[in-house]
Amino acid sequence: MRGSFGLSIRRACGLVELSRTSLGYEAKEKEDEQTIRKRLKELAEKRRRFGCARLHVLLRREGVMINHKRTERIYREEGLSLRIRRRKKMASCTRIEIPEPLRQNHLWTMDFMSDNLANGRKLKVFSVVDEYTRRCHRIEVDTSLNGVRVCRALSAVSQVEGLPEMIIVDNGPEFIGNALDKWAYERGVKLCFITPGKPVENAYIESFNGRFRDECLNENWFMSMHDARKIIEDWRIDYNQERPHSGLDYLTPEEFIQKEREKSSTAIAVDTLSNTGNSNYHWYNKRG
Repeated sequence: MRGSFGLSIRRACGLVELSRTSLGYEAKEKEDEQTIRKRLKELAEKRRRFGCARLHVLLRREGVMINHKRTERIYREEGLSLRIRRRKKMASCTRIEIPEPLRQNHLWTMDFMSDNLANGRKLKVFSVVDEYTRRCHRIEVDTSLNGVRVCRALSAVSQVEGLPEMIIVDNGPEFIGNALDKWAYERGVKLCFITPGKPVENAYIESFNGRFRDECLNENWFMSMHDARKIIEDWRIDYNQERPHSGLDYLTPEEFIQKEREKSSTAIAVDTLSNTGNSNYHWYNKRG
């Protein structure tokens, strides 16, 4: 309109009902946008199997207080979306009642996984996880692990963490043997075996195995046994201390344990004060 008819900006904007402010507006990227984009890409490169929600939590932990929708927009624009392979949906029905974890050391779960070294030699991995806190107590790595090694690892963990009330396991030869049965009987620990062919009954360890496989085993090339043990132990420490868990309201296992201890200490203090008050009340009434 201005070029063809020579109208002024005010007149042209008035005819098409457009604000002159909107006409002259030029989108400007916020000053910290590039910094956020750079940091988000760095985190996505370091944590290559983390999705948008978990990366958003990591950004906020570093003091970048942005809305989750802004993180999602940048995540999408930078092409950081994960390619997720869906499994075929299958109906399953649990035939036994699986107990729910109620407190720390109530239920432990453990399982085996396998991988290979760079030279093709087989690698066997044994993991122990607390279902309530999601804390991975130990990951044993070797070329061969039998029931005796399982008991030795559990004894080492129990000296630091204490004994569990129950341990949920599958029906592998290392778990159904005499060595583990004797270890559990002598310490009063109950072994809970899932139905054969029903790994869904041990969902916590299966979820852990998926994260372990996706974020550690598939992301690293183990040159030697020493190298494998170091990388896997570093990942275990990071899993317990740095990795936010959606099942724990995006706290790390260590943060969740600390939070539970603070709640327990507060409850004990309140109970103590309550009992002290009742004792003083009875003592006063008795004197009166």
